[in-house]
Amino acid sequence: MNRSELVAAVAAESGLSQADVNRTVDALFSVVSGAVASGTKVSIPGWIAFERTHRSARQGRNPQTGETIQIAASYGVKVSAGSKLKAAAK
Repeated sequence: MNRSELVAAVAAESGLSQADVNRTVDALFSVVSGAVASGTKVSIPGWIAFERTHRSARQGRNPQTGETIQIAASYGVKVSAGSKLKAAAK
């Protein structure tokens, strides 16, 4: 399911217009991305959780030359499924 299919399905389920649902989805992801960027964990209990993770600097290898390279520290995002979402997938 892509974004437009999701918006259409939520609009049909809720009785709202697709434009309203589209603005809501935009707002949801804007709030989630802002919170995760600031280091705040976002959790919808039972469904999903988003959390910023830190990756330390480390050494790696260039696969073409075998040369050792330094990989800089960075941030990533961890997305965890909650119990209700896991149960729905069974």
